Amino acid sequence: MNNDRLYRESLNLFPGGVNSPVRAFKAVGGTPKFFKKAQGAWFTDEEDHRYLDLCMSWGPLILGHAHPDVINAVTEALREGFTFGAPSRRENALAKKIKSMVPFVEKMRFVSSGTEAVMSAIRVSRGFTGRSKILKFEGCYHGHSDALLVKAGSGLATFGEPSSAGVPKEVSYLTSVLPLDNIEALESFFTLHGSELAAAIIEPMPANNGLLLQDLRFLKRLRELCTKYQSVLIFDEVISGFRVSPSGASGLYKIYPDIVTYGKIIGGGMPVGLYGGRSDIMSCVSPDGPVYQAGTLSGNPIAMTAGLATLELLDETLYATLQKRGAQWSKIYELIPGCRCPHVGSILWPIFQPRVKQSSEIQESSITSFNKLHQGLLSHGVYLPPSGYEVTFLSLAHQEPELSFFQDQIKKIITLQGN
Repeated sequence: MNNDRLYRESLNLFPGGVNSPVRAFKAVGGTPKFFKKAQGAWFTDEEDHRYLDLCMSWGPLILGHAHPDVINAVTEALREGFTFGAPSRRENALAKKIKSMVPFVEKMRFVSSGTEAVMSAIRVSRGFTGRSKILKFEGCYHGHSDALLVKAGSGLATFGEPSSAGVPKEVSYLTSVLPLDNIEALESFFTLHGSELAAAIIEPMPANNGLLLQDLRFLKRLRELCTKYQSVLIFDEVISGFRVSPSGASGLYKIYPDIVTYGKIIGGGMPVGLYGGRSDIMSCVSPDGPVYQAGTLSGNPIAMTAGLATLELLDETLYATLQKRGAQWSKIYELIPGCRCPHVGSILWPIFQPRVKQSSEIQESSITSFNKLHQGLLSHGVYLPPSGYEVTFLSLAHQEPELSFFQDQIKKIITLQGN
């Protein structure tokens, strides 16, 4: 089928023709590709054009598309039923595997998305502390719930301002926003508001507005201040969880939150989220406690199976392999004049400017350069995320042939730019 025709049809069906905004290619220009199948590190659009995938469904596919072990496990599970709306052994199996990899998660609750996990983590933090205010950090994205679609207002530590229409200002007033990696601002805020704060939420490895690697002293101080003021520390590891180490950024940095949220990899490509952590906090969740949260498809047996099949293949050897490959691919990105590519393991961010630690530092010229790179590589069979603010992902399926193909296409782009 024709991509352009499918897109014109979709414009009459969905806002912007898509079911998630960045897919519309508004940032990079052109018409979105409609894909029909994928295998390993490659996928094929409806016109039978094949692309090397460096988006990997925004992170879940650490093993690659359609890994045979995951396919086999899901196929077997499907024969037993798609959904029960009741407990199943598959929930227990995935939960036990997660606990074995992340011991600080004493109790957990499965949900159906990262947004739902974060929303629920905020609610249980408020229920546990009896407080209403929350703190987030500029440049971190935590899904599209009202309380977290908030940007910084005027001043260093202030009430937030809605970053989306439809978010009441009254809701945003309960959310404060601070800059990342600013210990002075952090300490000033807690001195003024720490006793009113239900929770502080942060991506310990911010990767939604570029890869904004922080000084670990900042995260450690945040942990100390949350403990001092008895505020719940929430790590949003929807992206970094099981991506950068067997125990995510928490284990890599050896800084542990009170509550953590996961998604992406724990579903093996299926829609899954999770929030969990200290038993005393999680015991506030219904039916044990007064904080209500429910979901028809929570703990879906097919999603649990895909997640477990994925996690069972994650070991230190895999992470060492992805760390090595990340360094190799980063060097190839940096063959492009002006391009830098900070990376952690299999998360890479090509950017056309010096080191960035705050999302506000990202320059328009850098995004313009990325847009040109996206268009050029797409025409040469390489699919990058359609936004310069998004990171790229590698998987176990990105091996030497894929590396060679990518390098060849980069060299072609450089030659064309030189001409």
